[in-house]
Amino acid sequence: MLQELELEGLFAIILSLSLPIVAVVMVFITSIKKKNRETQLRLALIEKGTDPETAKLLIEEHEEKHNKYSSLRWACILIGAGLGALCNGLCGVDTKDIYFWIAIAAGMGIGLLISFIVEYKLTKKEQQEQNEA
Repeated sequence: MLQELELEGLFAIILSLSLPIVAVVMVFITSIKKKNRETQLRLALIEKGTDPETAKLLIEEHEEKHNKYSSLRWACILIGAGLGALCNGLCGVDTKDIYFWIAIAAGMGIGLLISFIVEYKLTKKEQQEQNEA
């Protein structure tokens, strides 16, 4: 019985240590395959008559536009989660109770709604200023 527990523990340790290693190796392999695909596609475009710089621009990934209100959104969500947790603490709700998580989720939803309203008003104000200028 003792040997079975030791083997289970050893097996758990080996698996927990091997998962991050496997994840890093998989990311590395994926990035190499992606580069190879991009190179093959670029060569195919060049063979069809596209100049190399245009082929490179066609294949490059474009960066997504940065959302300038993302900090506001996250701040409102976290404040809402904190207020939900505060309400739980004041009401004496146990963390094992489903109402604990419902209150936190509701607080996060209210925070997200508030951030949407603020973003909408700020965007509308910016558009009016641009139209006046």
